[in-house]
Amino acid sequence: MANRVDKATEQAVIKSATDFPACGQARSSNELRKLGIFVSPSGVRSIWLRHDLTNFKARLKALEAKVAEEGGILTKAQVQALEKKKPDDCGEIETAHPGYLGSQDTFYVGTLKGGGRVYQQTYVDTYCKVAHAKLYTTKTPITAADLLNDRALPFHDEHDLPVLRIMTDRGTEYCGRADKHDCQLLLAINDIDHSKTKVKSPQSETVKQSIQWIDCRANGICERFHKTILQEFYQVAFRKKLYDSIGALQTDLGEWLHHYNHQRTHQGKMCCGKTPFQTMIEGKQIWKEKFVN
Repeated sequence: MANRVDKATEQAVIKSATDFPACGQARSSNELRKLGIFVSPSGVRSIWLRHDLTNFKARLKALEAKVAEEGGILTKAQVQALEKKKPDDCGEIETAHPGYLGSQDTFYVGTLKGGGRVYQQTYVDTYCKVAHAKLYTTKTPITAADLLNDRALPFHDEHDLPVLRIMTDRGTEYCGRADKHDCQLLLAINDIDHSKTKVKSPQSETVKQSIQWIDCRANGICERFHKTILQEFYQVAFRKKLYDSIGALQTDLGEWLHHYNHQRTHQGKMCCGKTPFQTMIEGKQIWKEKFVN
C-alpha cells in the first residue's frame, strides 16, 4: 500500500516490540526516534495489529517464542517485562450439566425508608444460569440456608436435577462449624459439597473434584448477575416506585426473575442466545446420560 512504512522500519518496530515488551505504542515511537527511525505511535500500532503484538501479553508471547527459537541472553528490559507477567487465567469454569455447580452470594440492595437495610441472597446455576434470589433484612447463616431450602433446592428437585456442589465466598453466613451453622448443616443434610473462594477474590481456590484438580470462577458468575440485576431491575424499579416494605419489593423481584429465567436470552457459553430455562431443559439430557442409575 502507498502509505505503508518501508520494510526496514516495520522490522525495526517488530524488533522493538520484543526488545521492550512493556513499552506502549507512544514510548516505542519515541525510543525508535532515538535510533533515527521515525514512525508515529499510530504507525506503531498499525504494525502491531498486522503481527498480533497489540497488547503486553501478546508481546510477551512473541518474546518467549523468539527466545525458544533463537536462544540468547535476555536484556534487563526483557527480564523486567517477564517479571511483570501475570499468571495465566484459570480459563473457563468447569461445569458439566445443570446442578453440577451452583454459585451463591450476598448482595447489598440498600436501605428502605422505615424498613432498614435490605440484603439479597443469590443462587445461580453455573451451567444454565438459572437464578434465584430472595430479600432479607440481615445476612446470617439462616438467610443463606433459607434461600437454598425455599427456592434453589426445591426447584432442582422439581426438575430431577439435584445440586452436587455449591461455591460461596468465605463470609460468615456461609462458613462455620457444621453442627452449629445453619447453612453448613443444610448442605451436609443434602449431601452437597461446599467450595470456598480465596479471600478478597472471586476466583476460587483449587479444589479436588473426583480425581481432577479444577480451578473455577463460580462466584464471578454471581457477581456478573448482580451487575445485571442492578442495572435492569433495581435502578429501574426504584425510579418507578417508592417501596415501603420488603414484601412489595420481593413481589416485583419475583416477576423480574421469571422474565430473566424464561424470556430474557442469555449470551453465556452454554446458553448461546437461549433463555436460562431452555438451557436447563436441554442440559437435562446430559445429566441423564451421565447418571444412568
